[in-house]
Amino acid sequence: MSNVIDFSEYGKRRPVRGGVQPRSRRGTAFARTWWGRSFLEAVEGVADAGRLARGRSYARTGQVVNYRLEPGLVSAEVQGSQPRPFISVLTLRQLRDDRLDELVDLVRATPGMLGEIAAGTLPQALGPLLLPTTVSELDFSCSCPDSGWPCKHAAAVCYVIAERLDERPGELLTLRGLELDALIGSVQRADPPAESTDLYGDDTALPALPKPEFCPAPDDLDAVLLRQALRMTAEDEQSVAAGLRELRALYRALDT
Repeated sequence: MSNVIDFSEYGKRRPVRGGVQPRSRRGTAFARTWWGRSFLEAVEGVADAGRLARGRSYARTGQVVNYRLEPGLVSAEVQGSQPRPFISVLTLRQLRDDRLDELVDLVRATPGMLGEIAAGTLPQALGPLLLPTTVSELDFSCSCPDSGWPCKHAAAVCYVIAERLDERPGELLTLRGLELDALIGSVQRADPPAESTDLYGDDTALPALPKPEFCPAPDDLDAVLLRQALRMTAEDEQSVAAGLRELRALYRALDT
């Protein structure tokens, strides 16, 4: 007896009212921020491309009825061709031991990073530690009859979560089983600093000074009012234009 399943017998997917509505409506691109795109690239790097494409279509038509994000996993109801939605689960391996220690050490050693995380901003430097890179770091399951990895229902959940990471990248910590308060506590439990012989910091390497983004002051002024002011001292419109050029050149010279 053949174990091959003929999915054509299940019919077309049923439309959903009130499902999760994504921002992306067409094309292959879905997420719009670095974290959302990187999460999808990580999944697409290890999962079945065909089913991911069908999952992207499911996500765009709102087939994900609802979902719940909790430590280590996302569970969702995804409407397919059957009367009742399927239960699809995306699981990420929780960070433990050396990988977690490496993340804590990185946050502890990077000035300002802990504050960024506490404010809801996830620094991209944490990407290699938080994003899944192998099939052992994520898993998919679904109550549908498709044994694909992932099926299109679980794939749809990945695309919905990518857009959520666009808005709340810090929730990738939750997906990796990390609570923010626990992470802050681990980072702040630093070892006491070793006694330094460089009392005045003569041998301390200082970070480079930040370079502020330059914007000529005339660009921030009301163009109409600026021209009116120049006309009060200029002989004609050509002189006004020349004055504007010289003014911008002076401000650019200040940036060199």
